[in-house]
Amino acid sequence: MREDGRHPSELRPCTLNRGVLKYPEGSALILLGDTRVIATASVEDKVPHFLKGTGRGWITAEYAMLPRATPERNPREVAAGRPAGRTQEIQRLIGRSLRAVVDLEALGERTLWVDCDVLQADGGTRTAAITAGFVALVEALARLRLAGRLEDWPVRDHVAAISAGLVDGSAVLDLSYAEDSRARVDFNVVMTGRGEFVEVQGTGEGGPFTADELDGLLQLARQGVATLIRLQQEALAGLEGLPREERELGCV
Repeated sequence: MREDGRHPSELRPCTLNRGVLKYPEGSALILLGDTRVIATASVEDKVPHFLKGTGRGWITAEYAMLPRATPERNPREVAAGRPAGRTQEIQRLIGRSLRAVVDLEALGERTLWVDCDVLQADGGTRTAAITAGFVALVEALARLRLAGRLEDWPVRDHVAAISAGLVDGSAVLDLSYAEDSRARVDFNVVMTGRGEFVEVQGTGEGGPFTADELDGLLQLARQGVATLIRLQQEALAGLEGLPREERELGCV
């Protein structure tokens, strides 16, 4: 058992709700233990210059942490004039993860901005942002379809993410900050609903790891992502604008 009483393969208590804000086309709030992330999806009827005239759309993300999301206040990055390297890395990860499960041609020449803001951080903020960002994205796309602005449904599968690592000699799922700070090996794993990998970020912070240890961590991540995808499905249940066949397949 871990310090918080969890089994090694157990997620922190998690809730995921959509439609939590009035103005965005899509929004979702995820509570994962003491980590809280809100994601919004906004539709813009234009694309970056490199996509103009191609008929393809784009999905991009921004990520930020509120000044008191952590025990001590961190100044807003806008005060420095540009996002930090870590922030840019996370933004690109979120964008890549969401684009992996969306047909950008079916999206048409429009951009969806997915903004992820960390209200409170206790480990796993980037993975929580991906999981909530998908729900916000689907809600926004469903509104487009309901308004007759999408000919074909562009979402091909779910995508969610979770952390796993080797802590105190054990493989554990969904690391809190206390666990992450002393993990010998730390992984962030992004997967689809069909069990395909989108991205695996991992490093031996405290030393190398074996192939068997890697396989064990990936198996834990599969279990965690499957649970998160069920929560996504529950959050999206009853959403107007979703195609009937997608509901039946369980893709969304």
